[in-house]
Amino acid sequence: MLLTGSETRVVELRVHGIMGTSAEALVTSVAAVDVAGDGVGRIVRPADRLLRPAPGPVLRAEGRSVPRVVEGYVWGAMTSGGWAKATWALLFPFSLANMAHWMLPPIPSGSVAGRLLGLLSRSLLRLAALLLTALLVSQAAVVSLDLVAAQCLAPGSGCLGWVPDSVRSVAGFRPAVGLLPVLAAIFVLHRISSVAWETPAAPNPPDAPPNLKVELPGRNLVADPDTPALRTLHLATALATVALLPIGGPFAAPARGLQHWVWLVAMALVGFCVLCVLVLDDPRGAEPRGGGRWLRRLLSSVPCGVLLGLGVALVVTAGLSADLPSDLVGTGPTVEAIAAGLIGVVVLLGLVLIPAALIGRRVWAAQPRELRPWAGGWMTVPVLAIASLLGGGFGAGLAVSLRKLVGSDGIELPRGYEQVTLLWGAASVIGAAVALPIIAVAAVRLLLVPAGYVEVALLHKGRAADAVAALRAWRQAGWQRRNVHRIVLALAAVLAAGTGISVSMRVADLRPPGWMSPLAPLGVLALGVAAAALLRAVYTAAKEPEAGRRLGVIADLASFWPREAHPTVPPCYALKVVPELAARAIEHLKDPSTRVVLTGHSQGSLLVAVTVARLLDSLNEPERQRIGLVTLGSQLQWAYPRAFPAAVPHASLAELTGRLGTRWRSLCRGTDPLGGAVTTWSRQICDGQLLGTGFRPDGTIGPLPAAAESPTGALVLGGDHWLPDPMRGPLTGRRWVPGVLGHGNYTADPEWDRAVAMAAGLDPGEPTSTMPWPSRNR
Repeated sequence: MLLTGSETRVVELRVHGIMGTSAEALVTSVAAVDVAGDGVGRIVRPADRLLRPAPGPVLRAEGRSVPRVVEGYVWGAMTSGGWAKATWALLFPFSLANMAHWMLPPIPSGSVAGRLLGLLSRSLLRLAALLLTALLVSQAAVVSLDLVAAQCLAPGSGCLGWVPDSVRSVAGFRPAVGLLPVLAAIFVLHRISSVAWETPAAPNPPDAPPNLKVELPGRNLVADPDTPALRTLHLATALATVALLPIGGPFAAPARGLQHWVWLVAMALVGFCVLCVLVLDDPRGAEPRGGGRWLRRLLSSVPCGVLLGLGVALVVTAGLSADLPSDLVGTGPTVEAIAAGLIGVVVLLGLVLIPAALIGRRVWAAQPRELRPWAGGWMTVPVLAIASLLGGGFGAGLAVSLRKLVGSDGIELPRGYEQVTLLWGAASVIGAAVALPIIAVAAVRLLLVPAGYVEVALLHKGRAADAVAALRAWRQAGWQRRNVHRIVLALAAVLAAGTGISVSMRVADLRPPGWMSPLAPLGVLALGVAAAALLRAVYTAAKEPEAGRRLGVIADLASFWPREAHPTVPPCYALKVVPELAARAIEHLKDPSTRVVLTGHSQGSLLVAVTVARLLDSLNEPERQRIGLVTLGSQLQWAYPRAFPAAVPHASLAELTGRLGTRWRSLCRGTDPLGGAVTTWSRQICDGQLLGTGFRPDGTIGPLPAAAESPTGALVLGGDHWLPDPMRGPLTGRRWVPGVLGHGNYTADPEWDRAVAMAAGLDPGEPTSTMPWPSRNR
């Protein structure tokens, strides 16, 4: 137990959540200035009129005023701002495929079968990611090489009539027009996959193997040293695929000549890359022996450069080896083969994950149903399926939109694109047929069926109007939290149903019957609208910072996870934020009278939890006693342990609680659709008291003492502080925000200061200042 002295002070280090925030809003000040950071990751403090760092409001604890310094870490510039980050949204299918790796089920300790299934699952995920890259690049080649260069710019074509036939007939003109945009796209992929946020702070990598038992949250979140090799394999596969298209594709080898050798080398390069991707496991090089050792030597920087140079040479040679025909027979079969391979890999992964999830079930079998992983640990498959179908759909939508834009009836899409439009048309109809009844039933349940949420009566005792508004918001927020994963599963099921229909008809070589004729135009409309909307969103995000933050939600959620299955994704901001937060905390802890409380809102709660876990592993015991944690509007119970059971397991949160004791506080509202309780569950009312099960200060799990009502009107059960929403008040001398607040404005609640004081190891006690506090009856 730390003793509080006259020189004791508290440093409150805040971290915001998704969609970013301004520095002023983060530190709750009309002005803020940077006091550290590199401009990308900013440490800010409140400022006075002369823009000098100012102290924060004092904490009332233990009968006196304790000085407080408020700092904030602003990381929004890592996911939004400018053209470069706006275009990251186009890589959302890649980000989903990479995120699917982190959703794999945990491997129980000592399970040989679990290890083998985990190895196979990761290999199939990497193969699916490789095929997704090849699919995107081949679809880009369909647009530029087939539709534009081969068909639209063919001599005598009426398309783009302002280009004279004399220019179209120039040797190398049409191949250059078709191949240069694809090479530029591959170069952009190379540049994006090479970006990594630099930090002067020590990365503090954990020593636990990936996807195995994790003692604390985020112990296996580290940069993969094999990412450069994986990047080279993806780019080389993309280049070899593009080289095959002008010479007939992978299924029509030229009989003789230079094109024959280009075809052989390109096919060999694709096969080599596929083999390496399957074998390149053990992502952090924790066991570089045996096959892994020679593979890492084979894929060092010089051989990787040779592979990329070979791929570029193949593309140039294939483009210049012969005149570009007006009918590229290889584009359609190539896209269909890649798509078929991707579908097959997703199906095979789904079959492999069934026994893997059953084996992993022993890790969570004793947990209540509300804490178990979504879909029984099988969530990787629907997320990967959505990524694959979104990627294929966007490429097809781009081709369909370009054909409509050019407006030439002489331009023909590959036949497989007819099945893609049929897929999205059927998915749209099935989705509407499924969604409308669900929405109707949900609306009836929310409006007519009485719900429990007995906490509302305790939080709003004597305030009938607030209780009515709160109950409605509790119902809506609870429905969203309970069903978000079901929405993802339903989307995957709808897309899978549309895929089944289109694939069956393509394999049977059937034309759509008459009653299905409206589906293809509907699919064309859906694909065109989706492609146009995404491109417009990218353009708007690049021009308007606020729109960029809204679009950055996609990157905020998916880019938290380091590159593993797919290298061509936006850089992981957690690899920069966590070390820099830890370094800032350590700098403050050098003063023995300083206590540091890290606070995180929404996505920021995961960042600060991982940071505190890293600090607890690196600090000595006296310094650990001066670290505290406050999470607010957090997904650390209802989302992250259930979606990512191997990276943020439920047991790791119990371990973190055991090391922090009562210095982990969580502010939550039942009206928050994105946040919820963190340390308690299975709550119920008995004799007018709120009871529940949760983490105890010693790290064990069990029943907790009845919730106590704080002087601010909050119900404190274990480490969770349930806030009344709408707030009680207004109160003289305190900020007031009317209405249902939901996911925002947590710092406006007077319980905020009490939680920070408790996380700092201080006894907030009853307030003794002259400032009025809400009474129990207000």
